[in-house]
Order: sequence, then structure tokens, then C-alpha cells
Amino acid sequence: HIDMNTYIATFFMHFGSIRFERLCKSKGLEARTMPVPRSLSSSCGTCVKYRASEPLFDPAHDEMEQMVICNEDGSYTQIYKANGL
Repeated sequence: HIDMNTYIATFFMHFGSIRFERLCKSKGLEARTMPVPRSLSSSCGTCVKYRASEPLFDPAHDEMEQMVICNEDGSYTQIYKANGL
């Protein structure tokens, strides 16, 4: 049994979120593009929410703005933020 966490990744541009959702699904992960929750800011307004045993990063592209893990109490813990923000 592998523990699965829920993550939200935000992107600088809408295309980045679509690309990342495809990457997640190609790895067999449950993922969907959705509006960014109000408590998280984003340049493009869309994010990808996905479930995985560990965070997924795409080393070939730097379109990701930030990534958070969703806590059981409904809060978020930031685990990545792009440089310069």
C-alpha cells in the first residue's frame, strides 16, 4: 500500500497546466486542470490537481509557478516556488 498525497501545481501560462496534466496522466496519475483556489495565486488562473505518492516535476520545462501539498485540514503547504517570485 502506497500513501497517496494530493498536490496542486500552478503555472505561469495556461499551456503549462495542460502540458503538466498530460504528463501526469502519461504516468498513470489521477489529474485534472481546474481553476486555482482563491488562497493560491497564479499568473494564468489554472492549475493541475493530482494524486501521487511523491511530487512530480518536469525537468524539461520551467513553466511551473509553484507546487503545494493539500493538507487534511484544507490548508496548503508550499513545496516549490519558482525563482524570482
